[in-house]
Amino acid sequence: MKAKNQFSLSSKYWLLILAVICIILMGLSGFADTGKGPLSWVAGYTIVPMQKGINRVGMWMSDLSDNFATLQEVKSENEKLQAKVDELTVENSRLQQEAAELDGYKELFKMHESTGDYPKVGARVIASENNNWFSKFTIDKGENDGIKVDMNVLSGSGLAGIVTEVGPNWSTVSAIIDEKNVSAMMLTSFDKCIVSGDLTLIQDGVLRFEELANNENEVLAGEQVVTSNISSKYLQGLLIGYVSEVSVDANDLTRSGYIIPATDYRKLREVLVITTTKQDVMDRKAGTPDDADNSGTQE
Repeated sequence: MKAKNQFSLSSKYWLLILAVICIILMGLSGFADTGKGPLSWVAGYTIVPMQKGINRVGMWMSDLSDNFATLQEVKSENEKLQAKVDELTVENSRLQQEAAELDGYKELFKMHESTGDYPKVGARVIASENNNWFSKFTIDKGENDGIKVDMNVLSGSGLAGIVTEVGPNWSTVSAIIDEKNVSAMMLTSFDKCIVSGDLTLIQDGVLRFEELANNENEVLAGEQVVTSNISSKYLQGLLIGYVSEVSVDANDLTRSGYIIPATDYRKLREVLVITTTKQDVMDRKAGTPDDADNSGTQE
């Protein structure tokens, strides 16, 4: 109880002392304003520096407030600019994609013109079994669009593959790089050969051709290799690729070598499906029904 009274009395004294100090400081401030007398000299060393310090603190706080407001404005403007940059980035990406698709469609249109004798339907690649080379891939057209098994599939540059399975609105295509014993021929000489692909060779970007007659017909790098007229599944004259290397076999009767595929299977997006099969063409020429049985060992 005694301690409480001492604390209360002490607080009163402190309040009184502070009040007196304030009165003295106010008085000294008045003398400092008049600039006369000894008290003004004391005020000059006490009150004036204190006032200058308070003014500096006040100016610093004001500048800090202004800088904070400016920082907030800059931050808000930066957020707006960043949002605009993000929007333009998305738009640029969309335009680049559309430009790439347009280039793909232009290539398909050229292919359509060069194979104008065959009816076709465009399709988009929607899935693949091999992410790098599209050895088998799925397109977004099927039975509802008139697609059937064994229909040939073209890319913008040449033969891409053949339809092996059909659903209502999708089809599976086996790429030429996954095919064996495809009957082909050199475009300039019509000499026949057999083209085979496998994933080991395609890692080097090539197909293999064999059983080309070793005759007087010269085969140079860049020679076009196309599907032959005796192929049982592929229509005649479809571009498979270009000769990159040729050599004479040990028997000295035949030649073999490698072909660079016309189709880039790493960038396959859109294709053309020829909506007639080799068997349909053969049946029409023979005057037999479309469902006639197919025969032959070479594709």
